[in-house]
Amino acid sequence: MNTKHFESIFELAKTRNFNRAAENLFITQPALTYQINVIEEELGFRLFDRSGKGAALTPAGEQFLVTLRDVDAQLKRAIEQGQNFAFRYRDNITIGMPLRSALYHLPEIIREFKNEDPSVSVTPLFNYYNYLESFLSGETDILFSTKARVQHIPDIRIHDLFDSHIYFVCRPDDPLAGKSIIRKEDIKGRTLMIGGGSPLPLKKLQQEIIEDPTVSYFNSNDHDTSLTFVASGEAIVLSPGFLNDHNPQFTWIPFDCDIRIPCVLCSHKNDERVPLRNLIGRILSFYKDVSDV
Repeated sequence: MNTKHFESIFELAKTRNFNRAAENLFITQPALTYQINVIEEELGFRLFDRSGKGAALTPAGEQFLVTLRDVDAQLKRAIEQGQNFAFRYRDNITIGMPLRSALYHLPEIIREFKNEDPSVSVTPLFNYYNYLESFLSGETDILFSTKARVQHIPDIRIHDLFDSHIYFVCRPDDPLAGKSIIRKEDIKGRTLMIGGGSPLPLKKLQQEIIEDPTVSYFNSNDHDTSLTFVASGEAIVLSPGFLNDHNPQFTWIPFDCDIRIPCVLCSHKNDERVPLRNLIGRILSFYKDVSDV
C-alpha cells in the first residue's frame, strides 16, 4: 500500500461513490475499483460494502480509516521534515536523554556548535523509560547515561562527562531552604520521597536515612512524582544534580555525603563521523567547568 492508495481510500470514504471518487482522483472508475480490490486483498478484510447506492465503509473500514488518517498525517510531517533537512543540513546528530535537565546546558552547546558548522543539525530526543533501548537500537547517535548502567555494554564508546552530586530538594519557603548544606540530622521529623528510579548509591543513602524512626517516607514512581509531593509541601527529596531543571519552584542544596554518580556520554563504536566527534568534544569541554551537577 502506498500514499496513492491512501488518497483513493479517503476519497471513496468521503464521496461513497466509485464514479465520483474516480473523477475527483482523475482516474477511471475501473482503475479505482481495481485499486480498492487490491488493497482489500492485501489487508485481508473489506473496507467498503458495495451496493447499487454506492460504497459505504464497513465497521472494520471505519476503524481502519481512523488509524490510516493518523499514519497519513505522520508520514506527511516526516516528509516535510526530511525536505527541511535536505535543504538546510548535510547531517543530523541525535542525542538521547531521559529528560531535558540531564544536559541542562545543551542549548548553549548547540548554539556554539552550529556557529562553527551550520550544516549539521543536532536533535535531542527525550525518552524517560526507554532511552537506553533507543540508543542500542540505533535510533540515537549519542546517549546520556549514568556510567553504572552502560559500562558493561559492548561495541560502544564511553566518554566520562561529570560526577553528579546529591542534593536536598525542597520548596523555597521551606525552613531549610536558606542553608548552604544539608546534613542527615537536618531532616529529622520530615517525610522523604524514596525510590523513583534512584541510582543504587542514592537508594542506599535513602535507606540509611529512613532507618531513623523520626523520618517517614513515601515510595515514588519517578522523579516527577517526587517533585509533585515536594511542591505540595508534603515531602522532601534527595536527588542527583543532573535532574535539576533550575525551576524556581524548588531549592536545590548540596547534601552532606560522599556519594557521586558518574555520568557519561555514549556513542556507537562504528560511528566515525567527524561532526559527531566534534560535538562530543564540545559537550565534554563545556561540562568540565560546570559545577552545578
